[in-house]
Amino acid sequence: MSTPPVQNLTDSNRLIIKVGSTLVTNNGQGVDQKAVAHWAAQIARLRDMGKSIVLVSSGAIAEGMTRLGWSKRPTEKHELQAAAAVGQMGLAQAYENAFAPFNIQTAQILLTHDDLSDRLRYLNARSTIFTLLHLGVIPIVNENDTVSTEEIKLGDNDTLGALITNLVEADALIILTDQRGLYDSDPRKNPDAKFISQASAGDSALEQMAGGAGSHLGKGGMLTKVLAAKRAARSGAHTVIASGHKENVLLRLCEGESIGTLLTASQSVLSARKQWMADHLRLRGRIILDDGAIQALLHDGKSLLSVGVKAVEGSFEPGDLVACIDGEGRERARGLINYSARDTRSIMGKPSHLIPSILDTLTSSELIHRDNLVILT
Repeated sequence: MSTPPVQNLTDSNRLIIKVGSTLVTNNGQGVDQKAVAHWAAQIARLRDMGKSIVLVSSGAIAEGMTRLGWSKRPTEKHELQAAAAVGQMGLAQAYENAFAPFNIQTAQILLTHDDLSDRLRYLNARSTIFTLLHLGVIPIVNENDTVSTEEIKLGDNDTLGALITNLVEADALIILTDQRGLYDSDPRKNPDAKFISQASAGDSALEQMAGGAGSHLGKGGMLTKVLAAKRAARSGAHTVIASGHKENVLLRLCEGESIGTLLTASQSVLSARKQWMADHLRLRGRIILDDGAIQALLHDGKSLLSVGVKAVEGSFEPGDLVACIDGEGRERARGLINYSARDTRSIMGKPSHLIPSILDTLTSSELIHRDNLVILT
C-alpha cells in the first residue's frame, strides 16, 4: 500500500543523521571542530524536542590522513586501515568534546557487514543502540574500516546509514552532503541540470540520474545515497539528502522547512526479520527462475518450488541466504533456502513429489518457504 505524499519531517521522532567525510573534515583538512560543534548544538535542540538521534559519521580515514601527513588517499588496504585506526581517535574525541557542553554523552559503535549479516549479532547491535538511546546517549556509528575486508565491508556510510535506519526502525534518514541535493543530471557538468525537491524512494529513474563517486575523500556519491533511500524505505523511513553547509539545516528540516531532496517511502513496511534478509549485501548463491516461478513469487504470494528453477550458481548450504534471479538477470527476491547448492542442482526443474526419490529424503516440499522469502521488486 502506498503512503500519501510527505511534505516534511516534523512528525519524525527517531532520526538517523549521516554526515560525510568532506563535511566532517572540512574537505580533508582534519576534523572540522566548528562544524561538529554546530551539529551537536542542533542535535541537542532536537533532543529537547523529544526526538531520538543516531549519528552515522564518516571521516575516520580522512582525519587519519591529516594526522599522518598524507595528502592523497592511499589505495593499499593496510594503509587505509592504519589511517582509519589513527583517525577514529580524533573523530571520537571531536564528538565527545562537542556534546559535552550540553551534558550529552556519546558512544562509539564500529560495525562491519558481518555484524549485521549474522542474525544474533544483528539483534545484539539493535539492543545496544536502543539501550544507549534509553540512557540518553548519542550513538556515533561508523564502519570498522580498521578490520573490515572486501568480504565483510559495507562499502560506504550511506549504505550504513540505511542499514541502521532499518535496524532501529527509524522514521527518517537525513544524509548531509556537500551538495544541495539530487539533480536529474550532474550539475558540475550540466549547468541546466534540474533540481529534484521530492520523489519516491526506489524510483528506478533516480538511479539513472544519480552520478558516480563523490569527493576524493570518500567512496560515496549520489548513487549510493539514492540506493540508501531505497533501502531505508523498506522499513517505511523517508530520506532527505541535503547540504550540511546550510545554517541549522537539521533544525529547519524538523521544523518543516523544505530543504534538499525528500525521497519518500511508498512501499509496504517489511517485518524486522525480512528487513534483515533484505539488508544482506552479500549472498551465498543465486538461483535462476523461470517465468512461472517469478509469477508465483511476485504476484501469487507462493513459496518457491524446485520445479521453477532453471540454474544454480554458487556454493551454499541449507539455511543460507540466496538470490532469486529472473530470466533477465534481475534479482527479484531472496530467501533462506532449504537445500544445499548440490541438492538444488539435482532437483531443479523437478516437481516436489520427486524429491524423495532423487535425494532419498524430503527436507521440505518447498525450496524456499514463503515465510523465509522477501520480495525486492
